Amino acid sequence: MKFDLLILGGGITGAGCALEAARRGLKVLLIEPNDFAWGASSRSSKLVHGGLRYLKQGALHLTKESLQEREQLLQDAPGLVEPLRFLMAHNPGSKPGPRTMQAGLWLYDRLAGRRTRALATPEAVQWLAPGLRAQAGASLYEDASTDDARLTLRVLQEAQAHGAQLSNRTELTELLRDAQGQVRGARLRGANGFEQTIDCQAVIAATGAYLGPLAAQLGLPAPQLRPLRGSHLLLPLWRLPLACAVAWAHPDDGRPVFAYPWQGALLVGTTDEDHAHLAQEPRLTQPELDYLLRGLNAQFPRASVQAADVRSSWAGIRPVIASGAGLKPSEESREHLVLAHQGLVAVGGGKLTTFRVMARQALQAARPWLPGLRAESGAQILMPAGGAALPLEPAQARRLRGRFGALAPAVLAQGGAPLPGTQTLIGELRHSLQHEQVHHLDDLLLRRTRLGLLQPDFGAGLLPALRPHCQELLGWDAARFAQEAERYLALARSQHGVFA
Repeated sequence: MKFDLLILGGGITGAGCALEAARRGLKVLLIEPNDFAWGASSRSSKLVHGGLRYLKQGALHLTKESLQEREQLLQDAPGLVEPLRFLMAHNPGSKPGPRTMQAGLWLYDRLAGRRTRALATPEAVQWLAPGLRAQAGASLYEDASTDDARLTLRVLQEAQAHGAQLSNRTELTELLRDAQGQVRGARLRGANGFEQTIDCQAVIAATGAYLGPLAAQLGLPAPQLRPLRGSHLLLPLWRLPLACAVAWAHPDDGRPVFAYPWQGALLVGTTDEDHAHLAQEPRLTQPELDYLLRGLNAQFPRASVQAADVRSSWAGIRPVIASGAGLKPSEESREHLVLAHQGLVAVGGGKLTTFRVMARQALQAARPWLPGLRAESGAQILMPAGGAALPLEPAQARRLRGRFGALAPAVLAQGGAPLPGTQTLIGELRHSLQHEQVHHLDDLLLRRTRLGLLQPDFGAGLLPALRPHCQELLGWDAARFAQEAERYLALARSQHGVFA
């Protein structure tokens, strides 16, 4: 088979490359050796933001770029990327004080092109964050949150609508070159062991923290990465019922940490630790659990949150470009870097919010080998969902359109009733099983939906309701479903549990 471009990596950066390239007239194949959004793109802090700490570090270009992309995603994907109000409390002797904070937020708003900053009285703070100590009130500002895995899948869905071919559980076995070393094709192996050879003019490697080993294998010059692990906790929202996000400096080291309502639960994060052994699956460690609980209880002392309150956890590896300057992990820049050599392009670093920026720069670097690449496609990142009104409550309709865009009516037609005890419609499950390359239950419960993180015992109680759909649409018999259920629960408890 012949393609213009082969993309390695099915996370948000690879997905962005696939969408931008397909939209600009290229024949694209994207492959992912695990599942779509398997890595950091399903294990992030779920924030679409400019990054106040980047502003503090003087990275004005990165902050402005991120804020512009945030604004565009808010416009393009309501229901999937949603505004999130942040609150930072002020107390006597704490830094930054209200004046300094408001000055920083003034610049933050100017870079974003709209005002979101405000000051709240101590009394008003208690309505937004009961129990929070804020003797001098609090500064308020706005960023956004998302479901990172579903955002990745939405981008992949639109890339596919523009003609891109997508294949998860597919690995590169060999890169083919001509006598001058120029990329000319690749050999691939799929989940069933099927092998194929393709022709292509260029390859973009967008494999996140795993770019270093891949680059060494392919002989590609690549940036020196510093993989950093960020761990998060998820609690029932009733345990600490916040109406907005709260950010503060951790009492141990002054690092920024936060807690905010996410999909009916409370998300707490994050750590920033070196993760040198990439073969080791990232997961929450005991010191990280203690660190996050200590930070949360310092800010909300009356809550007395314990490890037993935590429903689930996750840890992702950030693909940070190493400065080599001996900096602390949280001081490393979140800038990205693009390198190109003989038809191979490597894109490393960056953040969730700026995936489209990275994709455009990667394609620009690949332009010498892609004569059919058309001009950039304009300001829009995702196409508006549009279409006729959906027969759902407004919030449900907004959520469904955000997640599935133009396919929302077809998803709803598969089943408009929610899975008991959840917001997830039966139609969402059936659509994913039929059209989103689900191979295992963790694909469905940890990435296509987030039920495995949100439900008690990782959604074990939902498995009987899922079984008939998996048997009908995936062809699993009772023995296969039982095997998948056992595998899934072992994986979820190992990778997403907490220490007692």
